[in-house]
Amino acid sequence: VLPVLVLIITCTIGMLYVGGFFGADPSGSTEFAGDFIGAFGNTDAFVGLPWGGIISLVLIVIYLVARGVISFKDAMSCVPKGFIAMVPPIIILTLAVSLKTMTSNLGAAEFVRDLMYGASSGLYSLLPAVIFVVACILAFASGTSWGTFSILIPIVCQAFPDGEMLVVSIAACLSGAVCGDHCSPISDTTIMASAGAHCYHLNHVFTQLPYALTVAAVSFVSFILAGLIQNVFVNLLIAVVLMVGTLLVIRAIVAKKHAGIFQEMAEADKALAK
Repeated sequence: VLPVLVLIITCTIGMLYVGGFFGADPSGSTEFAGDFIGAFGNTDAFVGLPWGGIISLVLIVIYLVARGVISFKDAMSCVPKGFIAMVPPIIILTLAVSLKTMTSNLGAAEFVRDLMYGASSGLYSLLPAVIFVVACILAFASGTSWGTFSILIPIVCQAFPDGEMLVVSIAACLSGAVCGDHCSPISDTTIMASAGAHCYHLNHVFTQLPYALTVAAVSFVSFILAGLIQNVFVNLLIAVVLMVGTLLVIRAIVAKKHAGIFQEMAEADKALAK
């Protein structure tokens, strides 16, 4: 527990330091001195997180060596081994960043913005469901949920300045972006999850897709109804009923499939017995 806490604390302090919380930021500005939220918004994670990681590594090595858990020689040999273990995720992240940059340079944000503006007038009630699907696709293709937020939320606020439809559409944008990011093979969270579990990256992606897509399908239907009904309690009840019903249907299908397999095995056993 202590090494994990040290890592969290040192990374947080590193980001605050780079953001100018303790004085001046790298540009020399003292605007965010003592401002916790402002320093976090002004920080550069590419600088703050490595510093926090390096400091925590030194402190953790000293702690473990002092306790006799590991020798200094073994601790130093773990450093290159850890780097070697992280080479595949680093390569995947590098290629993912390249793909994200290419997508941005091709004007994906502008294309989606114009497409949503064109559809907003004719699909008013169905727009939350459309926003959900667009957010899923955009986050899946770009591998980032926060980047999808920055593209779609201004469009949603422009289409629905206030009222229930604004709340429903913002919810559709957030949930769709998170779903797409969760399914995306080039998402940094997906890459680090497979690396942390020491499993083949695409196996991790393919095994989580059925779960995520099942919930996404139920959410899509729920957002269609939400655009028409616009009542949070009614829509929540309908969504829960749909989800439970979907799980029961899946359970019945799987049980029927297993029953068929068991029957075939029983018939094979009878044939072998004869």
